Amino acid sequence: MGDRWSVEVDRSVCIGSGMCVNHAPGGFRLDSARQSRPVDPETDANEQVLAAAEGCPVEAITVALAGSGEVVFPPEE
Repeated sequence: MGDRWSVEVDRSVCIGSGMCVNHAPGGFRLDSARQSRPVDPETDANEQVLAAAEGCPVEAITVALAGSGEVVFPPEE
């Protein structure tokens, strides 16, 4: 069984660019305020969700290992 990720969007940072929806259409959606939301806050680890987080122009998406909370993205500085 593969890793499970917890996915969060910081709505105070999200600018509604829609890049996350382009990278992972099954993983994110924009609401009526054009703010991103994960379709499912816990998901199987996958490259599309990681690409969405990496492609967010304001780094509003955090991906962590479900259970432990260890951050996968963004990397710690």
